[in-house]
Amino acid sequence: MPRKSTSQKSNKSHKSSSSTDANSSLLRNYNSIPSTGSSYYNNDSWVTASNSSCGRRNPPLSRLRENLSKKPNIYDLSEISAATNNFSLKPFSSSLSSTSWKCSIRGQSVILIQRKFRRPMNVSELVDRLGVICRSHHSSFVKLMGATISGNYIYLVYEYIQGGSLADCLRNPRNPHFTVLSDWLTRVKIAEEIAHGLEYIHHSTGLGCNFVHNHIKSTSIIISTNTLNAKICHFGTAQLCGEITMDTEEDSKKRGGKMPEFKRSGSGAMKLEGIRGYMAPEFQQTGVASEKSDVYAFGVVILELLSGQEALKHRFDEEWGGYVRVSVIETAKDAVEEGGGGVRRWVDKRLKDSYPVDVVEKLARLGLECVAEDPVNRADMGRVVGRISHLYIESQKWVEKMGGLPTDFSVSLAPR
Repeated sequence: MPRKSTSQKSNKSHKSSSSTDANSSLLRNYNSIPSTGSSYYNNDSWVTASNSSCGRRNPPLSRLRENLSKKPNIYDLSEISAATNNFSLKPFSSSLSSTSWKCSIRGQSVILIQRKFRRPMNVSELVDRLGVICRSHHSSFVKLMGATISGNYIYLVYEYIQGGSLADCLRNPRNPHFTVLSDWLTRVKIAEEIAHGLEYIHHSTGLGCNFVHNHIKSTSIIISTNTLNAKICHFGTAQLCGEITMDTEEDSKKRGGKMPEFKRSGSGAMKLEGIRGYMAPEFQQTGVASEKSDVYAFGVVILELLSGQEALKHRFDEEWGGYVRVSVIETAKDAVEEGGGGVRRWVDKRLKDSYPVDVVEKLARLGLECVAEDPVNRADMGRVVGRISHLYIESQKWVEKMGGLPTDFSVSLAPR
C-alpha cells in the first residue's frame, strides 16, 4: 500500500468513554435489541425511534450484526484499538480526510482506514451498503473485509496488498530515473486491469446497485510487488462514509435507464471530496459525482501511465519569471496535436523508445477522450475496456514481432 505522510494526528475521538468496554458490553447484549423502529446516525450516537414519541439509545455494532444476513466482519472497537496500540501506531498514510494504519487483525495483515461520516445515516442504509460492498469481488480492486464505528467515525478494514502505489512506481523521488514499470506491455496491462475494475464497479457488480468510485487517482491504485498487477483501492469508501448516495436498479428504471448522478450527501456546505488534477469540470462546479467523473479521473491516470508525469505540477516559467501550473492533459494534447514526433518526446523516456508508436498514440487519444470537457463526449467504461483490450492485443503482437521481452529483467519496487 502507498506510504504518504507519516505525521501523527491527535485522535481524541478514540479515547471516548464509549469505546472498548462499552462496545464489549453492547456485543454481549445485541440479541435483546428489538427489530422494530427506525435507526439513524446523528453524529453523536445511534438512536432507535420506537413507535412511541421517545427513542432509546442502542448499540451501533449490534445493530449492524443483527441486520446483516451474510454478515461481513463487524469488528469490535477493542480489536481495532489493540491492533493499533490504542491508535498510537505510526500511521501508514495520512491526509485531510482519512488516516490509515497497517496492522494485523484476527491474524491477517490489513489496512485500517479511519474516515469521518459526512452526514447522518440510517442504520438500515449503512447495513445495506456494507453488505453490498463486502459481497463485491473483482481481481482489480482491494477487497473490503469489514468495518466498525465509533463516535463520528467509521473504520474500514481492507485486505493488505504488498506493493506500492502507481504514483510511487512512476515517480520515486529517491530515484527518479528508475521505474519498475519499464516495459510497454506492463503499462498497457495495468491500464487494462484498472479499466476492468472500474467497469465492474459501474456496471457489473450484479448486486442491484450502481456505484461510482469517486477517488480514482494514481495514489489509489496499488501495483503488487510480485506480479505487477494493478488493484484499485478504497472501493465503497464514498458510499459508506455518506459522501455520495447509492443508485439501485429500481431507481434506474424510474430514470428510464439514463445514467445516474450520485449527489453529494448532506448540506451544500460540505467540502468537495476530490483531488486537484483528477476532478472533472462538472464535478468541480456542482460536487455531483457520476460514472463520467470517474471516467475523467481514469483518463488522467492513463496519461500518467504513458508520460510518467504528475497529474498536475508547477514549473518555473522564465518568460513570466514565476511558477505556472501544468496539467498532464495539456502536455498530452500538445503532443498528440504535433503528431508522432511529439508523442515520442512526450512518452516516458524510461521506456527507452521500446513501444509501438501507433498504439501509444491511440491510447493517448483514448485518454484525452476520457477527459473531454463535456461528459457526454466521454466514453463509457464498457467501451473503454474493449478499446484498451484491443490495444493490449496489438501490443502483444508487436512484442512477438520484436522477439519478445528481455528474459533477464528483474522486478523490484525498491529504488536502485
